[in-house]
Amino acid sequence: MLESGFWDDQEKAQKTVQRVSALRDRLAVFQNLERDLEDLQVLVELGEEENDEAVAAEVKKNLRSVNEKVADLELAVLLSGPYDRGNAIVSLHAGAGGTEAQDWVEMLIRMYTRWAERHRFKVEILDMLPGDEAGIKSATLEVIGSNAYGYLRSEKGVHRLVRISPFDAAARRHTSFASVDVLPEVDDEVEVQINPEDLKIDTFRSGGAGGQHVNKTDSAVRITHLPTGIVVTCQNERSQLSNRLAAMKMLRARLMDLELRKKEAELASLRGEQQEIAWGSQIRSYVFHPYSLVKDHRTGEEVGNVNAVMDGEIDSFITAYLREKARKDNK
Repeated sequence: MLESGFWDDQEKAQKTVQRVSALRDRLAVFQNLERDLEDLQVLVELGEEENDEAVAAEVKKNLRSVNEKVADLELAVLLSGPYDRGNAIVSLHAGAGGTEAQDWVEMLIRMYTRWAERHRFKVEILDMLPGDEAGIKSATLEVIGSNAYGYLRSEKGVHRLVRISPFDAAARRHTSFASVDVLPEVDDEVEVQINPEDLKIDTFRSGGAGGQHVNKTDSAVRITHLPTGIVVTCQNERSQLSNRLAAMKMLRARLMDLELRKKEAELASLRGEQQEIAWGSQIRSYVFHPYSLVKDHRTGEEVGNVNAVMDGEIDSFITAYLREKARKDNK
């Protein structure tokens, strides 16, 4: 039987590779911008010497590109949280409404996957529970890439969908809800301390739709943290080793989130604030009918092209949230 140190060594190796990759990406951004600025300076000098309109047009084009890259760097400055630069663990759960809500979860998973592809992030499915007829009841994804958590923490909350239901023979308008929880992936050497004696680890056979892909070994893993009652499950990987690593990653993230919530509650108590997170307190509404509009209720940011948003174009909402949060934090 493998010792616990083996699991720790495997996870540390993964973290080291990710840190090196993130540092290389950040360095490449600055180096590319520096080269762009040097090229732009040469182009400006050339245009001034020759007084060529074609060169002037090229300068304007390149200047727009540089401005966009500078804007990206400015956004990165807003990611000042202790875990913002790391990976994100995103959990989605269908609200009341059966198939409607489960289909909405599947739509949101597609939206976040498309968004991740635009940013060249990698998405791994850690756990997924299919719906009874269609859609997905719940799912946990890991989004891997520099600043993934910093960006995606803006998505934490209840998301509301209004549309003509494709599952309603009478073609009536339905409202569906799904909750999105976003946790930082936590390094094993930071604050979270897990006593192996506090863990109950069960293995079982992964579920599936049947056929040749049904797992015939007990590769799925369920870990229960006895002091808190937190339960995490991973059954998406073929090996018990991979599922256990993923489950421990999820557990650390949830324990860290629990500690952060305690600290936030203490601060809120000191400030005399009362914070209520209710199922109806949606952060964003996606309206397909009777008009097309996506509105973030925290920042007032609106986008009229709901199909583009569902195709992963959510950066305007993320940026608006980060700027609004920075403004409030600096008051």
